[in-house]
Amino acid sequence: MASNVKSDGRTTRWEKHRAARREEFVQAAVRAIDTLGPDASVADIAAEAGVSKPVLYRYFADKSELHAAVGAWGTDLVLERVIAAVLLPASSRERVTAGVEAYLGTIAEHPQAFLLLTRQHAGGDPLAAGKDLIASKLSRMLGDALRLLGGDAGAAEPWSHAIVGLGSSVGQWWLERRTMSRAAAAAYLGEFIWHALSGAAAEHGVDLAALDPQLGADNVRPLRKEPKESGR
Repeated sequence: MASNVKSDGRTTRWEKHRAARREEFVQAAVRAIDTLGPDASVADIAAEAGVSKPVLYRYFADKSELHAAVGAWGTDLVLERVIAAVLLPASSRERVTAGVEAYLGTIAEHPQAFLLLTRQHAGGDPLAAGKDLIASKLSRMLGDALRLLGGDAGAAEPWSHAIVGLGSSVGQWWLERRTMSRAAAAAYLGEFIWHALSGAAAEHGVDLAALDPQLGADNVRPLRKEPKESGR
């Protein structure tokens, strides 16, 4: 039994060490990509980390796995910033705008890294898992809001995936083109998402503005469409 305990202890220490080293290499990858652009090679990343390519490949099976790890880093960063923004005490429309501003502000901090993540890759989409995670969290928040207002919560999942896809596409476009300021892009995208959400919710008889904090929780009421009178 003592031998098993020692073995388990060594395994735990190795797993912690491996996780810490992987995180160091992901940060090195972000720095290398920020400096050299999306075409930064594994050799460039290894040099930034101060190790050889064979050492890097002890922790990542291939370049696609390394990019996927960078994708997980990007997802965590976006989620942290966006969730904090949309939970601010403000009107529903202001929270949508704040979330969009937080998203574009985050990718603007590491434009080359996020360009790498949003472009097509032969080895698969490094943001695939991250997009699903963000859509899942957004779906839960939106579903809770729709249920609170007496709406159809089943709409939350497709709407959330639509928002994530739209945000990813607009983010890539803005990083590549920069034909307008970040503030202008955020305003246009925020307006579009708000009107899409509020308009679709209204079709289900729900007014998302009823969630606004100035109304107070006791004043939130489901707003349903009145049935059409015959002959209209």
